[in-house]
Amino acid sequence: MSVWDALVGQGPVVDTLQRAISGQAHAMTHAWLFTGPAGSGRSVAASAFAAGLQCAQGGCGVCQACLTARAGTHPDVTVVRTEQLSIGVDEVRDLVRRAAMSPTLGRWQTLIIEDADRMTERGADALLKAIEEPADRTVWMLCAPTADDVVVTVRSRSRHVGLVTPSQAAVVQLLTGEGVAPDQAEFAARVSQGHIGRARALATKPEAAQRRRDILALPAQLTGLGPCLKAAAWAVTTAQAEAQAATAPLDAAEQDKLAAVLATSSGKAARGMAGQMKDLEEQQALRLKRFVRDRLDSVLGELTSYYRDVLVVQMSAQAGLVNQDCGPSIREVAQTTTAEATIGRIDAIVECRRAMMSNVAPQLAFEALMVSLA
Repeated sequence: MSVWDALVGQGPVVDTLQRAISGQAHAMTHAWLFTGPAGSGRSVAASAFAAGLQCAQGGCGVCQACLTARAGTHPDVTVVRTEQLSIGVDEVRDLVRRAAMSPTLGRWQTLIIEDADRMTERGADALLKAIEEPADRTVWMLCAPTADDVVVTVRSRSRHVGLVTPSQAAVVQLLTGEGVAPDQAEFAARVSQGHIGRARALATKPEAAQRRRDILALPAQLTGLGPCLKAAAWAVTTAQAEAQAATAPLDAAEQDKLAAVLATSSGKAARGMAGQMKDLEEQQALRLKRFVRDRLDSVLGELTSYYRDVLVVQMSAQAGLVNQDCGPSIREVAQTTTAEATIGRIDAIVECRRAMMSNVAPQLAFEALMVSLA
């Protein structure tokens, strides 16, 4: 299986990257910027490209270079996927130092930053110098939702590769190839709206499908102030519980590792390690905050798709419903409200997302949202 098979519905992107690997004139450069909507496969494209650059056959998918590059164990492939709210200057400087090294086993020194849009301003400045004066046989791969999410000085020095949302048919083909039943694959592909990771979860994890049903049941419950506050509390506490379940094992492992080092230290070294424990706890708190934000953002995505369907019915648009299994509820809401009110509700969801990005407390943001949706 070629490394390129993991890129679903991205034919032009694969062609561009394969031309660069083959050495065609002006096809290769030292810095690449992969952009695309959530679930389109930005980091997958970067990973496949990194493997292809190391592979003597351009990405066969079965050789040692391909396998280690994709697994994250190749010595010349460095991947940064932050779990914090931002990527700071110190982390970028570490990458810059690594970028200056010559490849040890492979053909290229490749560095992938999966969340380039989360780099701080100082971090971007540190990266800029490395891109302006690239080391020989070094390739930077930056991933972000859009080119505008990366500072202009960095993106202007990178070759842009734009991914698109995979078609429903392409996602169905991927899922059925992985053993998912055709009807389940069709359902997951439709409601995920081209987000491959979400489609996999909906097709294979009953808890993910149940969570979606719980979220889509919220609009019918918003009958007054009390139910609105209850719905907001449910959304936030559920997100917090899910985030805690995901991060707690990571936190414990990191703390145990640092504590073991601390136990063998003494004097000045021990005092320094104690400070590191505090820093670790702060970083873990930021990671938990990001996980909560991401889970709440997925709630907003589900609600957006629901009211999109309501608007489709109200406008008699020639488009199918994303949430066909919620058809009765959607049609009932469409009949009892106006298209203008539905657009206002979608605007309220956008405003809630903007508020959380501005660090408004999630509970307050969601309470305001649920009242607006009632």
